[in-house]
Formats: sequence, structure tokens, C-alpha cells
Amino acid sequence: MSKQAAEHHHQAAEHHEHAARHHREAAAHHEADNHETAAHHAHTAQGHSHHATHHAAEAAKLHVEHHGHKAKAAGA
Repeated sequence: MSKQAAEHHHQAAEHHEHAARHHREAAAHHEADNHETAAHHAHTAQGHSHHATHHAAEAAKLHVEHHGHKAKAAGA
């Protein structure tokens, strides 16, 4: 797999970790009835999840492109 695809996987993992941290923060603030701060953390978690999905899709695209070229070469 290309270094670029691997980097996208690493970035996706980082964003998932950030999202998880913000979800835990949101839960703690929600339990403390601090709903405004809970909402902020939940929204931030959603943003990180969105970025993680983007990086995962980019990695998958590169993976398909890489293996698609090999499959064509093997069949030629």
C-alpha cells in the first residue's frame, strides 16, 4: 500500500481517537447538567468523525487504484 494511503489511515485513526475523547467529555458534561459544554463537545466529536470518514474514504480509493492497476497488469 502506498505511503499516501497509509497516511490517510493514520489520520483517520487520529480523528477517531479525538472523536472518542470528545464524546467522553460530552457525556461527562451532560451528566453534570452542563448541556452547553456537552453540546460543544458532541459537535466537535461529529467534526472529527466526519474527517475520519473522509480519510478512510481517501485511503480506500488509493487502495482500489493501486490494486486495480496490478489486476490489469496481471491480466494483460
